[in-house]
Amino acid sequence: MKTRILILLAFTVSMAGFSQKNEIKAAEKAMKSGNAAEAKSTLEGAASLMEGADAKYRAQYYSILGNANVNLSEYDAAIEAFNKVISVEEASGKQKFTADARQKMSQMTADLVNAAVDDNANKKYKEGASKLYSAFKLSPQDTIYLYYAASSAVNAGPDNYDQAIQFYEELRDINYDGSEKKFTAVNVATGEVEAMDKTSRDLYVKAGTHKDPNEEVTPSKKAEIVKNIALIYQEQGKNDKALAAYDDAISNNPEDVNLVLNKANLYYTMGDKDSFKTLMNKASEMAPDNPDLIYNIAVINMEQGNLDDARAAYNKVLEIDPTYVNAQLNLSTSYVNEGNGLIDEMNTLGTSRADTARYDELKKKKDDLFLEGAKILEGALKTNPDNEGVLAQLKNIYGALGDTDNFMRIKKLLGE
Repeated sequence: MKTRILILLAFTVSMAGFSQKNEIKAAEKAMKSGNAAEAKSTLEGAASLMEGADAKYRAQYYSILGNANVNLSEYDAAIEAFNKVISVEEASGKQKFTADARQKMSQMTADLVNAAVDDNANKKYKEGASKLYSAFKLSPQDTIYLYYAASSAVNAGPDNYDQAIQFYEELRDINYDGSEKKFTAVNVATGEVEAMDKTSRDLYVKAGTHKDPNEEVTPSKKAEIVKNIALIYQEQGKNDKALAAYDDAISNNPEDVNLVLNKANLYYTMGDKDSFKTLMNKASEMAPDNPDLIYNIAVINMEQGNLDDARAAYNKVLEIDPTYVNAQLNLSTSYVNEGNGLIDEMNTLGTSRADTARYDELKKKKDDLFLEGAKILEGALKTNPDNEGVLAQLKNIYGALGDTDNFMRIKKLLGE
């Protein structure tokens, strides 16, 4: 009885090996005839036979499967198959199909990147993102493909933000830096700075066609990555995750004042005004002489209706940079808006002596506010005499005040 069982088992193994060969040959024949779909179907039908097969059959099986998927443009499946070829042959010590698998993967990487460039040029950002991510999986050392995949996913819009988050978090987890060394030299003939690889740069300088060789390291993208994670979560309304991402970003980039501002804005949208003000104060302390930062603080305070804080910030901007025209315009607008806010009450008053007195009081206050706004813009004209925004706002103020002489003067300056 034992002898019969052994013979039966040997016969079964022999039949399995025979079937494996037949299925592989059938798949190869289908590939040679240009029928990749048939080849893939044949191989998938024989998948169970490969589980205990000899390494040489499994490597050949996955090689044909990978090539079939390439022909069908099913890149993820092709990547999986070719990686199995490499894994099987590395374990067996025999590498018959590995070189072809690596070559095909290299070609796929180039094809995917080129196709992704075309997709992005045609605003097919979602498709481009998927191709770039596949290129990254094919060539994991080229982490820049993952970075570009994340950017494409963002460009694809809100419906694709989950994918963008996935890519950015993967970049964060692999500690992607993104900085690189760039080599440049000045073209003697054109005077333009040109970027190139170091070897070419050195040769051109030695030949005399270029001069002033230089090299620089581009900034790290780590801060950008964690900031984008937070911004996407914020866009999605996932405020707790956004705050956690900002905390992560700030802990890694404590000197980045814009991260603090972004977190403050998130607290503002959440209705947490105390946290908002705390962070705004922190931001102003971090960069006390940065006019752009203080300007942003002024704008946010103005949007909140904190006119005194907004005006103080705008005036601080103008102390640092007296020619900061947007600060001048907004500071003027803060007075005009306050004056306009009095008009509603003026329109509700009647003709009684008390109402008339109140009306005159409010009108004087409104006109004084308008005149303060005009004074700021007249000062702005000294450094920006042709700024149409300043001139247009001045014309409106003088028109509202009934100041015909100044109204006509500004109209003339506008060329009207």
